[in-house]
Amino acid sequence: MGVVIETFIWEPSSSFFIFFFVSTFLSILLFPYFAKNRTFGTFDHSVSSSFARFQRWFLAIYTLSSVMEGLWSVYGELELTSYGLSKESMVFYLSVGYSTALVLGPILGLVSDLMGQKRICLLYCVLHFVVGVWKRITMSPSAWFANICLSLAGLVYSFGFETWLVVEHEKQSQRNDSLNETFWLMTFLESASLLGGQVLSNWLVDENVQHGIAFSATTSMFLSVVAIVCIVQTAKEPLKTLPFRDYSAAFYAYVLGDKRIWFLGTAQACLQFSTAVFWILWAPTIVADGREVNLGLIYPCFLGSRMLGSTVFPWLMSGQSMLRLEDCLVYIYAILGIVFSIVAYDYQEIRILVVLFCLFHGCAGLALPLLARFRTMYVPNELRGGMISLSQVPANAAILFCLIQRGYSNKIENSTMMAFGAISLFTAAGCIYLLRRWGKSPHQDWHKL
Repeated sequence: MGVVIETFIWEPSSSFFIFFFVSTFLSILLFPYFAKNRTFGTFDHSVSSSFARFQRWFLAIYTLSSVMEGLWSVYGELELTSYGLSKESMVFYLSVGYSTALVLGPILGLVSDLMGQKRICLLYCVLHFVVGVWKRITMSPSAWFANICLSLAGLVYSFGFETWLVVEHEKQSQRNDSLNETFWLMTFLESASLLGGQVLSNWLVDENVQHGIAFSATTSMFLSVVAIVCIVQTAKEPLKTLPFRDYSAAFYAYVLGDKRIWFLGTAQACLQFSTAVFWILWAPTIVADGREVNLGLIYPCFLGSRMLGSTVFPWLMSGQSMLRLEDCLVYIYAILGIVFSIVAYDYQEIRILVVLFCLFHGCAGLALPLLARFRTMYVPNELRGGMISLSQVPANAAILFCLIQRGYSNKIENSTMMAFGAISLFTAAGCIYLLRRWGKSPHQDWHKL
């Protein structure tokens, strides 16, 4: 008599998706009716027509750029596996990308501040176009070149668009409310676009991975051309005239010489490091017990929770919270550290892991616009790109160290990397607490370099 063994594939319940959709929709829909500050963001009619036009163009460009980022997030290990590469080779390609970001990151930030943010955003689109052409015409395991270009594009994406926004906002002398609105919309649209890019890539992939990569390359080329046209259509950016010597002196005085910037930069780096650790380990952690899991349905839950978290930001800015923004960010970092500590301490059931990871992304979705808000408070716009790129150096160095120790030497375990992430998040909470104690001095002369 034969024995039939039924296989069970775990996947999140449909109630997960309904919860995120309804909660996000209600958070956005009800905000205008319950906000104490009725002049916030979209509901502020004092925003000039020129800046409103730029804001619409900017968000459209940022959405296209986020879709391009999401297109290639589907591939990676799948692409390298199709080439027949070993685990060590995959770790090598990841290490090349983070090494490139580690070395060239501060240089790109400096170039952004000196040459102009619009030009650096054009560079982002050009890099994606080059990757699309490269993958379309080569179709060979020369992934190191594409990985370098994508790493550079990811660097520009992390600071170029935000800096372009705040510089344009300052140039047109707009109220901070319109800027705060755009910060949370950037996080919201980024998550939605990453999800859309994931859906598009999965739709383009067929049984032949190479065909799917070719189609995605063509789509990336098309989107990059559209984004370039949109960037060119925006207002012409004047050529920067600040000499390098004056820029260096200002950077040393207002960034390197200010302890508050060090605290803020450390908090940014800790969040970046823990997020990178999550994306490297979330899939191995969930399937650690050997059960089959539909990872493709879990990924949208993370982005959905991130979108929901970003919608909490306007509620905080409108006066709905009794806490200061610094206190909110301290608690957010503490919650993130607790989540990583639970995962690092012992293996949990898949359902619990998914809930914890969704909580992580929900808090991260709220932390990102808060950090952007603090950068506006403490960092001069003329130095913003250099400050953000410089703060990424310790995060990239830590990620590279973990990749080498885990991928090549096997000297640390996945739980150890999670513990490192938890320590970094608790450290970030301490930095924001110290930032709150140092307070904020008037910066009427900060942006007059």
